Amino acid sequence: MASPQTIYLAVSQAHTLSSTPETLQALSQQCRTAAKQTPSPDLILFPEAYIGGYPRGATFGAKVGSRDDEGREQYLNYFKDAVDLGDTPEGAGEKWVRRELEGQDGSGSGVRRGDGVREELELVARETGIFIVTGLVERAGGTLYCAVVYVCPKLGVIGKRRKVMPTGSERLVWGQGQPSSLRAVTTTIKGVKLTLAAAICWENYMPLLRHSLYSQNVNLYLAPTADQRDAWAPLMRTIACEGRCFVLSANQCHRKKDQPAWVYGEKSESEEFATRGGSCIVAPSGDMLKGPLWEEVDGMMMVGVDFDDCLRYRLDSDAAGSYSRNDSFKLIVNGLDISPPL
Repeated sequence: MASPQTIYLAVSQAHTLSSTPETLQALSQQCRTAAKQTPSPDLILFPEAYIGGYPRGATFGAKVGSRDDEGREQYLNYFKDAVDLGDTPEGAGEKWVRRELEGQDGSGSGVRRGDGVREELELVARETGIFIVTGLVERAGGTLYCAVVYVCPKLGVIGKRRKVMPTGSERLVWGQGQPSSLRAVTTTIKGVKLTLAAAICWENYMPLLRHSLYSQNVNLYLAPTADQRDAWAPLMRTIACEGRCFVLSANQCHRKKDQPAWVYGEKSESEEFATRGGSCIVAPSGDMLKGPLWEEVDGMMMVGVDFDDCLRYRLDSDAAGSYSRNDSFKLIVNGLDISPPL
């Protein structure tokens, strides 16, 4: 019997730098450094809103019934740091993913869509051979979205999703994404088929959203987050056990002095942690493989795994198979067919 193929999964606890170009450069450098290691990661997950920034502590001058000029200036700076992926507010779906590759002059040089960040991520993935999943803040048609992109080394961006329900004050600056973007994507690494999908931060507290991912038979569940509470790790263990999948969760870790200046209107000098991290990797059994990683700035964790474990533990139960009694309970997602195959 052939030995299982080991896939190396990594999470990065990287933090957003003072500008989007600097953050992109840091992502590129981390991937290029990791690619030189033995073994090197096959896939890396970066945190929620890593490119563009999670606006922790920012008020945007908002009170119920009023906003102020200082807050509008804060929002202007935040908006300008967001990424233009060349998509529409409605989300172009497959049309956007499989954008026209031919140049307008027929040269085959390609047409850049948006501000070039998409192409930069594709270049890093291609040159390092690492499948990159990263959170980012996307701007489209005057609205900001908290999004995640899946970047394949061979095919480039093969999917993107937008957070469907921003939490609390996030709703002030982020729009609601499309449920259709919950579609899982597939890739093959070292001959192993992976079905992966992301739930962003507190979307993981939405049981029906979790089930929409389980129903697509995901074996790699991605949870980029900004949640630094001790309660987060038990949730990740529950999801891994519930869905019989590997779970990766990545959060930022940095001190207040390293927050982008636009957050407070001026540069902070505080050594206090703005966010403590807590990134982790969990097995389909619910066992913690790595982490939670606390108070380690720009930390990275990696484990080698056997994806057959996802099947081994389905002997006991699985969230979307026969154990779920899908003959009796149904979930409908607007714009996304999650019905089991006939």
